[in-house]
Amino acid sequence: MATELGVDGMRSAAPKARRFFLDPMVLVWIAVAVVLVALVANPLARLLIDSFQVPRTGGWTFANFVAAFGRARHIQAFTNTLQLATAVAVISGAMGVPLAWAVSRTDMPWRGFMHVNVLAAFIIPPFLGAIGWILLAGPNAGWLNRAWMLVTGMDAGPFNVFSFWGLAFVIAIYVYPLVYIFTSSALDLISSEMEEAAAIHGAGTLRTTLQVTLPLALPAILGALIIVFLEAMALYGTPALIAIPARFNVVTTQLSVFFQYPLRIEVAAAFSMPLVGITVVLLVLQRLMLARRGYVSVSGKGGERRRVRLGFWRWPIFAYASFISLVSVILPLFVLVQTSFARAWGQGLSLDNLTLANFHYILFEQMTVRQSIWNTFSYSGVTATACCALGFSIAYIVHRRLLPGGAILTGLTMAPFAVPGIVLAICFYAAYAGPPFQLYGTGTLIVVAFITRFMPIAFATAASGVRGLHPELEEAVRILGGGRFTVVTKVVLPLLKKTLLGAWILVFIICTRELSTAIFLSGPESRVISVLTLDLSEQGHYEILAAMGVVLLIVTTAVVGVGMKLLGRDFMLRRN
Repeated sequence: MATELGVDGMRSAAPKARRFFLDPMVLVWIAVAVVLVALVANPLARLLIDSFQVPRTGGWTFANFVAAFGRARHIQAFTNTLQLATAVAVISGAMGVPLAWAVSRTDMPWRGFMHVNVLAAFIIPPFLGAIGWILLAGPNAGWLNRAWMLVTGMDAGPFNVFSFWGLAFVIAIYVYPLVYIFTSSALDLISSEMEEAAAIHGAGTLRTTLQVTLPLALPAILGALIIVFLEAMALYGTPALIAIPARFNVVTTQLSVFFQYPLRIEVAAAFSMPLVGITVVLLVLQRLMLARRGYVSVSGKGGERRRVRLGFWRWPIFAYASFISLVSVILPLFVLVQTSFARAWGQGLSLDNLTLANFHYILFEQMTVRQSIWNTFSYSGVTATACCALGFSIAYIVHRRLLPGGAILTGLTMAPFAVPGIVLAICFYAAYAGPPFQLYGTGTLIVVAFITRFMPIAFATAASGVRGLHPELEEAVRILGGGRFTVVTKVVLPLLKKTLLGAWILVFIICTRELSTAIFLSGPESRVISVLTLDLSEQGHYEILAAMGVVLLIVTTAVVGVGMKLLGRDFMLRRN
């Protein structure tokens, strides 16, 4: 009898398995998994293989590593990079932590305005901010130095952006929003009860903040500083604009040297290996730190949070917050807008110097600039759409356990997050630039690289949304006869439309400012604004650069405005 039941069970299981694999949605899931493997596994494998391979002959060798690390200049690039990243992390922490505390926990005036300025600093591309600070703090013609010389009568100004600390400062003012986001998110979970207990025992505001509030948020703060450290290590645009003229070599600018003639892709692959290793180690450390963040909530829902009354000190803190807004947003935007409307940016503010010719030139006369603007927004739109589609599909596969190996799919999806953008560009060059694909210089290669780089953002956002949907909603549709396609299109996607729209906007904005991944992959017909900015900066065409930057900021600000209208003011600064 048991044998008969076993045979019947096997007979009934076979049609179920057949129906499972013939389900169109299951075929879609399998195709998505295959695409994911092709997007991530192949480029990363090519990077590793090329680092040990002899060019053209295909043999195996360690000579690439000897060439990469056999010169003192190359080792010095890593030393400089580590020093720069450390300085950026310290400056960013000094900006982001006090500002987050002031906005989240105190009665500082104009907190909403300061919060919006953080969003503005996040939107401004770092390479565009670097152009603004070159115009402001160039050692000879910078506006701040000229103003200083005019007021004091001295022959030289005190500011020099083309220096180690100038470079660290410019990078820090555009990555400190990461510290602000992590810190404010942690502070928002901390109840005022422990602070009040400290006050009852005689602790003042400063002592309470330093010994109670900030220690509770310390894992999030340290995690943010690690992310900032890695961002500074992997950044290319700002060092290319400031470090190269200052003769200060870092890892990313040294990698660009390997891409000059004669091309040494295998040496670039070997040289990038320590960068990947450092990134992986620090990301693991950051995850371990953030895994402990739950203890910052001292009661079920975080308890009640009352704002700290600062009294007289609310004004000095407001002044410090205003200084951060001034240097990160107001001054760079002012000089960029002024330059975009100027015949010659060095002639200052005057009616005779105002013109619309720069905008007419980029929009109607110069095909190269117009093409780069179109490429930037079209590539970003396609990338954002593909990332959301893939990110949602993979998140749904993993969390609904539609295919075996969900942990492997998750690992592959998040793997690009551990690869710096400039290294990912090397991966895709090695994998797809040559035969049989021959994609070098095409928009297709840039879009595919962008999709791979930013897919983790969409996946993490979609996964958070899918986890929040109870499977019973989907089971109800299945009980009523609906298939998986009906479940996804009629239930899941409508419920997650705001989540996915937020992910789309976030990926779109980040793509418009991306330079590190595009710099080695673009050709004459596929250049984006960020790449063209570097080309034009070498020629000194700052008026054209500023006009391009203003157009970029207008479009991205409009997209963010739509997101704020539909999703709320904090949709970009409050993401899990």
